[in-house]
Amino acid sequence: MTRRKFATQADPKILDDLKAIAQAEGRQFQSVVEEAFSDYVTRKRGGQPRRDVMAQLKVSIARNAELYRKLAK
Repeated sequence: MTRRKFATQADPKILDDLKAIAQAEGRQFQSVVEEAFSDYVTRKRGGQPRRDVMAQLKVSIARNAELYRKLAK
């Protein structure tokens, strides 16, 4: 994939958080920023739900499967 350089400014707290995420996940800062951009664009275009939302939904379904079955009756 071709990449284009650009320059911008951001809130230092946000940048620090992104850098911390990259370090905690053993990833490059660039890949975390790119993922954040991609998620933002997808959300704004009305695309797929955010990954963290879907992950929590899966946890909820697994945890509450029996309750959901009873409610469906």
